[in-house]
Amino acid sequence: MVRILSKRGELPKIVETITGTYKDQGLRLHHLEETPLPNEKTNIEILDKVRTVIFPGYFGKEFVSHSNVSFYIGELLYEIHQSLSDEIFKAWQSCGETMRRKREACHQKAEEKSLAFLRTIPQLREQLALDVQAALDGDPAAKGVEEVIFSYPGMVAITVHRIAHQLNKLDIPLIPRIMSEYAHRETGIDIHPGANIGKSFFIDHGTGVVIGETTEIGDNVMIYQGVTLGALSFKEGAASMRGKKRHPTLQDNVVIYAGATILGGDTVIGHDSVIGGNVWVINSVPPKTKVMLELPKLKIRVNK
Repeated sequence: MVRILSKRGELPKIVETITGTYKDQGLRLHHLEETPLPNEKTNIEILDKVRTVIFPGYFGKEFVSHSNVSFYIGELLYEIHQSLSDEIFKAWQSCGETMRRKREACHQKAEEKSLAFLRTIPQLREQLALDVQAALDGDPAAKGVEEVIFSYPGMVAITVHRIAHQLNKLDIPLIPRIMSEYAHRETGIDIHPGANIGKSFFIDHGTGVVIGETTEIGDNVMIYQGVTLGALSFKEGAASMRGKKRHPTLQDNVVIYAGATILGGDTVIGHDSVIGGNVWVINSVPPKTKVMLELPKLKIRVNK
């Protein structure tokens, strides 16, 4: 390829102009500090390794037996612990402010948080086993455990959510959102890591599902594609609503059909209720209630 280099001399001036904008702190589009921010690729690698520990034999190494599983999982846990500790250290803005004076203490705290997360893996496995069973119970098309784990986008999304949620509960910034947004890109299912989701949760199909930060979901809940569990708009500005309950609560044994929109922090869907497709709900629903649209009138025109 023939390159025309006559204009390359303009590049230093362009570089100077661009880097000059980095001095404008008001833009807030750069992080030129001693400590780098967490790395997205590294956090996705951590996520993949955690999934391998949770589902050995499904992801990562193809063949794992009882005779070598301890060595294999032990090696993965050491890698996760080291990488996650480093990423947590970088994520803490509070540590960044006192980096030079308390660097060692921050590293130690990051390692403790990483270990605290690893201790939750047996609990995560128990939760996800119930989620797999919920998919088998809720979808006649599911042929077996392997199919659900490998190919159901809802299973991918809830797996990542349960991992990210544990990190979020440990007050680790940035990393849970990096993981949840990765799952969002991969599956089309957007679950904020702050959402509290009970046992045996099943998302069927899943594309377009949105579950907000302060959503609370009970046990044995099933939702379909296109469901939004969101917040009502507010005039005061986002800052005034941070930390407040903004998203709905679904009690146990609720089913939400495709396209339903349920909004508001005071909205409670009572246990054993069914919300029909494409409905708009901003008020609480008593237990054992069915909410649905009236049947539309169809107009059929025969072309002559």
